[in-house]
Amino acid sequence: MILTPIGASATVHEGPSANADTNPAAMQDRFLKLLVAQLNNQDPMNPLDNAQMTTQMAQINTVTGLQTLNLTMQTMAEQFNTMQQIQGISMIGRSVLTEGDRLSVSDDGQAQGQFELSGSAGAVKVEVLTPGGLVVDTLELGALEQGRHSFDWDASGYQGDTSSLRFRITASNQEGAVAATPFMQSQVVATGSANGALTLTLSGGEVVNYANVRGVV
Repeated sequence: MILTPIGASATVHEGPSANADTNPAAMQDRFLKLLVAQLNNQDPMNPLDNAQMTTQMAQINTVTGLQTLNLTMQTMAEQFNTMQQIQGISMIGRSVLTEGDRLSVSDDGQAQGQFELSGSAGAVKVEVLTPGGLVVDTLELGALEQGRHSFDWDASGYQGDTSSLRFRITASNQEGAVAATPFMQSQVVATGSANGALTLTLSGGEVVNYANVRGVV
């Protein structure tokens, strides 16, 4: 004698009743009531044996456990999102490093850029560029080891819009070109979220995922 699976003919409801359908305690209570009713009305000539009862009890315990786990994970996700938002608020006004080739120029006309080399290079060159790709100046940095490096450039003599200046890294060794990843420094002006992930709005207008921040200055 097999019990009808709970919820097999249940109707989906909106609002508060929908919560009862997924509440582990409510599901277990409905199961026990159904079990008691079936035991009271079972055929004396074909009673529910111990193996069947044990199997069905194990099934409801498994379902209840999964529902409890889902509720726990949902609560943890909500708490994590709240912590992210609090962390994001503390980032407003701070400067962060993200991948990008825009130069950071201070009020006194000093520009700075950072980059990361994938390997040691015997010759590293930085070219300062206009938005159209015109080379404004070239800096020879010489030999550099693998890792992150920074450079400074005096932009006080540049007559154009310094906020639009870019830079390009060229690095090489005896084996050929060495990959270089440019980083730009930007101030965080606002925070938000997208698909449950914290996002930062930067002073240049870019919106980046917090996971893509490579450093805080």
